Amino acid sequence: MTLRPGQFAPVAITSRSGIDESVHFGAVVCLDSGGSIAWSIGDSNVAIYPRSSIKPLQAVAMLEAGLCVTSEQLALVCASHNGEQVHLETARKILESVGLDERMLANTAGHPLDLPSAEAAIRSDVAKSPLQMNCSGKHAGMLATCVANKWSTSDYLSSTHPLQQKITSTIASLTNQSPFAIGIDGCGAPAHVIGLVDLARGVRAIAIGDAGDAGNQVHRAMTNHPYMVGGRGRDVTTIMQGVPGLIAKDGAEGVFVAALPDGRAVALKIADGSDRSRCTVMLAALATLGVDMSALQGKLQEQVLGHGKPVGTVRAVGF
Repeated sequence: MTLRPGQFAPVAITSRSGIDESVHFGAVVCLDSGGSIAWSIGDSNVAIYPRSSIKPLQAVAMLEAGLCVTSEQLALVCASHNGEQVHLETARKILESVGLDERMLANTAGHPLDLPSAEAAIRSDVAKSPLQMNCSGKHAGMLATCVANKWSTSDYLSSTHPLQQKITSTIASLTNQSPFAIGIDGCGAPAHVIGLVDLARGVRAIAIGDAGDAGNQVHRAMTNHPYMVGGRGRDVTTIMQGVPGLIAKDGAEGVFVAALPDGRAVALKIADGSDRSRCTVMLAALATLGVDMSALQGKLQEQVLGHGKPVGTVRAVGF
């Protein structure tokens, strides 16, 4: 499966000191309230790794399989969290609720995404660990689901494990499309390949209630606890705080998805995997669908720095 340059089109331009400097290419698909494609740039069917933007669908699968956590903890299961103290403590509590501790986490070790938290860990000579890594909430949820079903915990990341088979089948059910392939994510979990529009439809199913009670739990958790989904300074948290009812999830390599209970949804992929422009393009796509983002005015402007000061911006194009 090979990406083709023609599947992407210009979606954003960065400027520096009044001169355009870079062009970002991507693919964007917007669904209307009925679930039909209302508008798109590039190939809406382009096959991508959604990366962490698929976590809400994985959480639905875990709940259907018997995961029992608080709403705040569930938001962390859906998260690519900052690694702030509140995130680490919540992940520990998920594990403790089923008699486990952080030594059982099999995700890749890391320091927090949050710079102050990472600097504090380094100053305190705290080594990288799976708990600090941004996917520890998901992995804690996976382990808790295994315990609830008396499944083995030592091999829970194997694509043939009952947990991962349940997740794969749930992704297929929510997107109405079986994954094209399964690779390995940065955290070590299986990474599914699906179409960009299928990602939008899967998260839309959660937002509108078509994913059943498990989906409703995920929607409530993410919208009631957006700080757990990202944290300090994260655009995914700020967007959910500013648009009532919106669930949004960022993913590595320039992926972003969002959906509202009225059925409107957006999924996008920045072609070169850059995170720069991802937020700007998402805001432009939501505006195209008529989403009220007045509460976000001035809060999410991506800036280009020169000598540490703003000298340019990122602007969406093609919308």
